[in-house]
This record gives sequence, C-alpha cells and structure tokens, in this order.
Amino acid sequence: MRNGLVLFSSDRGITPAALAVAAEERGFDTIYVPEHTHIPVKREAAHPGTGDESLPDDRYTRTLDPWISLATAAQVTSKIGLSTAVALPVESDPITLAKQIATLDHLSGGRVTIGAGFGWNTDELQDHHVPPAKRRTVLKEYVQAMRALWTQEEAAYDGEFVSFGPSWAYPKPIQAHIPLIIGAGGGPKTFQWIAENADGWMTTPIEQDITGKCDALRAAWATAGREGAPDIRVLIAMRPSPEDLAAWTEAGATELIWGVPDKSEDEVIAYLDKLTARLGL
Repeated sequence: MRNGLVLFSSDRGITPAALAVAAEERGFDTIYVPEHTHIPVKREAAHPGTGDESLPDDRYTRTLDPWISLATAAQVTSKIGLSTAVALPVESDPITLAKQIATLDHLSGGRVTIGAGFGWNTDELQDHHVPPAKRRTVLKEYVQAMRALWTQEEAAYDGEFVSFGPSWAYPKPIQAHIPLIIGAGGGPKTFQWIAENADGWMTTPIEQDITGKCDALRAAWATAGREGAPDIRVLIAMRPSPEDLAAWTEAGATELIWGVPDKSEDEVIAYLDKLTARLGL
C-alpha cells in the first residue's frame, strides 16, 4: 500500500516545496494539493461537508495555484509523486492546461498524476462559464483534448465545449499516459464515468462503505471492457483501524492519503515524524 500526503495549501503555513522535501525524506509516495481559483461571495452551492452554502474554514479562499505549487515541489525533490486532491480542469483553458501539465511532467521526470473533480462549487464553475449540469461532459472533453495534445504529433479536437484544428504542442509528457484519478462521491454515475474516461477513484472525506464501492467500481470497470484494475486511493478522514486497513487492502485500494495540517513548518514536521513512525516508513 502506498502512502500519500495532502496539504490544503494556502498562503499560510508550510509551503508545498518544504512538505515535498520532508515527505520524500520520510518515504511517502505522493504529495497532493487542492485547487479553487476563487470563491464567489454570493453563493448558493452546498458544501459537501457542511450541507449548505457555508464553508468549513477560510482555506478555500486562500488556496495556492496547484500546478505552480507542484512545480516548486518538483524542483527540490527527485522521486515523490506530484498530484492534486483535487484539481478542477474545467476552470482553465484546456490547451493552456495541457501545456502546464506536460511541462510539469517533462521537468519532473514523469511524476505527475492528475487528481480531478467535477466541481461541487457550481457558483465557482459558472464564473468560468461552465454549465453546472454539463460539468461531467466538459471534463470529458477537456481530458480527451489534452490527451490528444499530449500524444499526437498534430492534435485536433472538435467537441461541444472544446474545439481546435490540427496543432503542434510540445513538450510531450515523459509518461506515455498521465494517470487521471477522479475524486468524487462514489456512485453508479461516477463509476461509469471513471470506467469510461479515467484510471481510478479517490474517495471523499465523507465516504461511507468504501469496500462496497470498490466492488461497484470494479464491476463498472469490467462492464466497460477495461483491462487490469482501477487505481483506488483512500482519503483518510479519521484514524483507521487495522480492520479498516485490511478491508481496504482486500478491496483493492492502492494508496492511503493522509491529511497534513496547514500549520508552520516545525509543527508539520513534528506531525510527519509521528505519522512516519506509526506507518513504519
């Protein structure tokens, strides 16, 4: 089982680069950072955790850009994986985003995984001209268009939300296929989308019956005719029991993602030392 760390990065506390160095030194496999371009003051979208338009805390309004954050982490490390929990691709221009991600993968030696969400904050999506009811379709087109730019000598795409003629786009990623992990509540619609378009699933902090949902995802995977197995990453919301860990392993989970406090570097390092000892890294 791999172990990753997620930092709700902001303009306070430890930097992503400092966390990446400490994490790599202690044997963690991946670091994750989130994305919110902005938070509209006038809001109607319900937060998954609070159940209404209120936010749990103000970090949502202070998040750093994920790709710049991961670039700073790549510069000071050599092997730790670089990912997002979660990025919101539909809030960027797909051609520009494809360039950013390909550049990060190129400069980091092929260490990028995309953890992406559909976007619970529909007010935020609307400011980016993304119709909330079509956000899954928009993400599908973005993914298809970016993969074309990453893999084809002369890439083109013609969709409802993304369209461009034959184009050259370099650098190409080091990886022949950049993995895409979808962070969203587990359900039939999400699992079908993953089976058809992505490489795996990242649980949400409020996920219930993870083992049962892993079975459902694998069933959707098989129905879609996919070979192998989905990459399943469990976002830890509370300290799991040995029985939880055993059940998740049996269900096919591949990585545990542990939260890191948005605090000073000294405080985070002390926390990491305790977590590292507990995990036996």
